[in-house]
Amino acid sequence: MSLSAILPGGETVPALGQGTWQMAERAGNRAEEVEALRLGVELGMTLIDTAEMYGDGAAEELVGEALADQRDRLFLVSKVYPHNASRQGVVEACERSLKRLRTDRLDLYLLHWRGGVPLEETVAGFEELRRSGKIRHWGVSNFDVDDMEELFQAPGGATCATNQVLYNVTRRGPEFDLLPWMAERRMPLMAYSPVEQGRLPRGGVLQTIGQSYGASPFQVALAWLLQKPNLIAIPKASRAEHVQDNHRALEIRLSPEDLAAIDGEYSPPRRKRPLEMI
Repeated sequence: MSLSAILPGGETVPALGQGTWQMAERAGNRAEEVEALRLGVELGMTLIDTAEMYGDGAAEELVGEALADQRDRLFLVSKVYPHNASRQGVVEACERSLKRLRTDRLDLYLLHWRGGVPLEETVAGFEELRRSGKIRHWGVSNFDVDDMEELFQAPGGATCATNQVLYNVTRRGPEFDLLPWMAERRMPLMAYSPVEQGRLPRGGVLQTIGQSYGASPFQVALAWLLQKPNLIAIPKASRAEHVQDNHRALEIRLSPEDLAAIDGEYSPPRRKRPLEMI
């Protein structure tokens, strides 16, 4: 089974991708991590998310090593530090990321979080990169609704393709206002830490539901996200068996009764919550 999300310009991307946060931090794990990334691509999880921050560039180098020969199959995403996001700085940071990733282009380049550089400068740098063919789309990460509204007021800001935020069954704040705001603009949300870095509560409704599907609580939580319209989830998996577990979440179709039971234990927000980050 394959699920997709649609970018504002109409391009289709996999709804289930692969994250790389905290990968490439132990040399002894490298072969296993390379194997995991390659297996994920073979299974159709061809959207790869990384960042210059991850391991100070080491995660990008890992992706380059693992997948340079698969480049044309990938939708490759990386992120720029806020302090590198001036008009010229974002261009230079992108060049460094491209070198580490062993490619000539990014499919999507994100501002990792909001910093002190005016958004107009960052957007101008992104647009320059897009015109030159170094990136195909750009977006943001960790932006709340007020940030998104300000971004859209900047020249070229409305060409933003996505917003990557912390969103999972235990952190549902974006549902109150950010998700509807993005849906109105046909912009997919990218959910990082979709299973709370493996720290979901043991037992409870996720385990009960999982038993009826022969699935783990983590697979149920991931399936719950993947049933949201126009959403991209990017779980990290450092081992092949973990990649396979994540992929199996695509086969789970939760019933309305399942979804109601999850709402009963993990309540949807009834008021505005500040956007969370980890």
